[in-house]
Amino acid sequence: MQTQPSPTKLAAGEKPLVLVVDDEYGPRESIAFTLSSEFTVETADRAMEALNRIKLKPYALVVMDIRMPEMDGIRALEELRKIDPNVSVIMLTGYGTLNTAQQAMVGGANQYLRKPPDIAELLDAARKQAAATGVRRHQAKINRDVVEMNAALKREIDQKEPQIWQARASVELVHDLNNPLTVVIGYATLLVEEARSVAQLDPERGRRLLEYANLVEKAAEYCHHLSENWRLASKQAAEFALLDLVRIAQEVQSVVFFGSVAIGFTGLESAMIRGSKFELMRVFQNVFKNALEAGSTQLTVVVVRAGDRIEMTVTDNGTGMDPERMRRALKGGFTSKENGTGLGLSICRHLLGTHGATMVLESAAGKGSVVRMVFPAAS
Repeated sequence: MQTQPSPTKLAAGEKPLVLVVDDEYGPRESIAFTLSSEFTVETADRAMEALNRIKLKPYALVVMDIRMPEMDGIRALEELRKIDPNVSVIMLTGYGTLNTAQQAMVGGANQYLRKPPDIAELLDAARKQAAATGVRRHQAKINRDVVEMNAALKREIDQKEPQIWQARASVELVHDLNNPLTVVIGYATLLVEEARSVAQLDPERGRRLLEYANLVEKAAEYCHHLSENWRLASKQAAEFALLDLVRIAQEVQSVVFFGSVAIGFTGLESAMIRGSKFELMRVFQNVFKNALEAGSTQLTVVVVRAGDRIEMTVTDNGTGMDPERMRRALKGGFTSKENGTGLGLSICRHLLGTHGATMVLESAAGKGSVVRMVFPAAS
């Protein structure tokens, strides 16, 4: 895959850049003229010329005819997506057939219009699709930044033995923010897509949009509390309250892991302890994430009570670890993941310790892992 052009921020008053691709002079110039009132428009009369331009510039929108000589629009669209997966593409078909429209959408088009397009319809589609390009480029940049941040943290950990907890606290914070931040990005994408459907006054889609918005709000709240816990860590201990351990673990499944069906719960439906909700969310986030990224397709969370203790056991069917890998994983700073920091289990042990809880890891290569956490029950 070729590297797409770097997006450039528009200066005040600058128009978004649009490329119109059509081998017919009349329709090409007519569309360019129509769009020129709101966009900076460039034109190309062949698909290859257009692809060469797209390699060099970050267009906000490409308007392309399906029927062209040498390389048709469907084939050109496939090549375009290898260069720039984020730019919006409106395909034009002079036939208006369902078959060509379906081909365009499967190939990666964002919208199709019959040729010649209605002026008002063309302008409305261009505005929406150019804005959608900006949203996708912004989200892609955030994702790249997160990956680069993780890589930098991993290099730092490789260079310095993670022995002193306070020296690693800032690294842990960013590590724990990565998951909810990814959730925010993912649901934000869904919100954009659903917003288009809501415009069609579809009540069911409107309901889902509200549901996504609520999940985004919860994930953002989680990020906020992680940040606040870090800011106040040196001043005071986290405030403990009466909490339902099962409910917190289920909330992590719903908010951080998109309600993954790979995570199942059995045993007690409610288990009350005293603790900090968001610190426990960090624990479950790391335990679940480690298992899923180790190739697990099923996590079973069992909660039972034994006297004055609450025991939560998380069993997975992943690749497991040999004794040496277990020792290094619990110590911290070791990971087999390309973008990992190796801090997950070490963070869990520290946070569980502040709750008077213990954690034991049992694992064998090729046989999955078991994480057993034991908490004092609320009196």
